[in-house]
Amino acid sequence: MAATRLELNLMRLLSRCEALAAERRDPEEWRLEKYVAALEDMLRELKKQSSKPAPELLNEYSRKVDFLKGLLEAEKLVRSTKKALANQFLAPGRTPTTAKERTPATKTVHLQTKARCTGQMRSELLGTVCRHLTPIFLRVEAKGLTSDEKQSAVELDAVLQHHQDMQEKLAEEMLSLARSLKNNTLAAQNVIKQDNQTLSHSLRMADQNFEKLKDESDRLEQHTKKSVNWLLWIMLIVVCFIFISMILFIRIFPKLK
Repeated sequence: MAATRLELNLMRLLSRCEALAAERRDPEEWRLEKYVAALEDMLRELKKQSSKPAPELLNEYSRKVDFLKGLLEAEKLVRSTKKALANQFLAPGRTPTTAKERTPATKTVHLQTKARCTGQMRSELLGTVCRHLTPIFLRVEAKGLTSDEKQSAVELDAVLQHHQDMQEKLAEEMLSLARSLKNNTLAAQNVIKQDNQTLSHSLRMADQNFEKLKDESDRLEQHTKKSVNWLLWIMLIVVCFIFISMILFIRIFPKLK
């Protein structure tokens, strides 16, 4: 079935939103948010139309719009760790929006966003350590340390080491969480794949049973028609026999006067 005008407009706007999401945007950039809101309205209108696309295509459109909406919500978060965690739960589209794309643009945007969040986390961790160490280095270069200052420096080193250990532990926990999410996603994909295979097999069996039932119904209908025809001929023969017998009876036995 040919795509409607509304569906073509939705595909064009969706492709434009994917291109904007792949670019580095200013915090005051407002176009993508407005475009995604327009996409949601167009998708609702498309679902209400009588000549709407196939359910699989509608689900793919909804998946891409939800991905863009979740991407905008993740970008509004302040901490990079929360951004990375929110990006892990985003589900990009499975098929390209336009024929020119080899891979889905939302999948590329998802990978770029995860790499960007990882870089921000590294920068924050390195920046925290540098902010704590820089004053100590400056003081060491300016003059020698007294005993109290040495003790303070040792305590500060212990605090910094504690913070560094906490940050490393946090990074390890995040990596463990990311691996767990990845494993859960792969397990869910395998379960969905098996369910799809089972459903496809059931549909094939249902189609085969329907064809067999149709053939048996045709055979039964033909058999019923044949039985009716034979019964009709037998009834006609019986009626003719009775009619001829009555005529012969009247001829042989005339009416008494």
